[in-house]
Amino acid sequence: MKKKTHSLVEALSLRAREHIALVGGGGKTTLMFSLAEELRRSGKRVVASTTTKVGHREALEYKNLFLAGGEAGWKDKAKKGLSRRETVFVGKSLLDSGKVEGIAPSLADDLFHDSDVDYLVVEADGSAGHPLKAPGEHEPVIPGSTTMVVAMMGLEAIGARLDETAAFRLEQVMRITGLNLGDVITPMALAKVFVHLAGLFKGSPEGARRVVFLNKGDLLKEEKKAEELAEILVNDPLKTIERVILGSLKQGVYQMRTEKERP
Repeated sequence: MKKKTHSLVEALSLRAREHIALVGGGGKTTLMFSLAEELRRSGKRVVASTTTKVGHREALEYKNLFLAGGEAGWKDKAKKGLSRRETVFVGKSLLDSGKVEGIAPSLADDLFHDSDVDYLVVEADGSAGHPLKAPGEHEPVIPGSTTMVVAMMGLEAIGARLDETAAFRLEQVMRITGLNLGDVITPMALAKVFVHLAGLFKGSPEGARRVVFLNKGDLLKEEKKAEELAEILVNDPLKTIERVILGSLKQGVYQMRTEKERP
């Protein structure tokens, strides 16, 4: 079934409370901010965070930035921000690299279990700006209380040649997809990055819903190839993926695909 919307909440089919972990490449930080802002505008109390690292400039996009590793009283300050329905970002510390160090998964669990928080959105791995990635040995870092894992990919990867520009963790991508350096990245190969046991959903808590977000539709050259990838994923025999979203965070338009709703 195809359905279009301008709402991320509708596209993701969010429930009343969610702990959302974002993995993969192609726009995690943008999705985290856009979703947090949409939820805030609807009156929800939202905390954004990371279990890895995020740029300090990106973290400052939020109304309130608190560092749990050394800022006294940060919890009380965060609660005040939430009570005013302002966006809140929680990190651990500011690194010399100019990035904000992520919090421990256990702290993310504590934040979600706090009754003052309606939604917790966590960036759970890094991709260094690449549209495509596969997890490293210690990735992703997904907290145990996560209720939804959103695996992202930039649609500009479809039809590109596999190299260090297209993919982060290139060796892992080659191992999972079976592609060699310089090969054309096909929909079938990309599907493996999502469904393989060592792929993007690796380490997802049992019971967490799995959603694929294919972003940057505005850069898409071959729409049929994107449709093919979505079809492969929603019809995967293991049925581990709840829905696939084809869209563009830049344009704010999203198309949802779910196998169980298809006639």
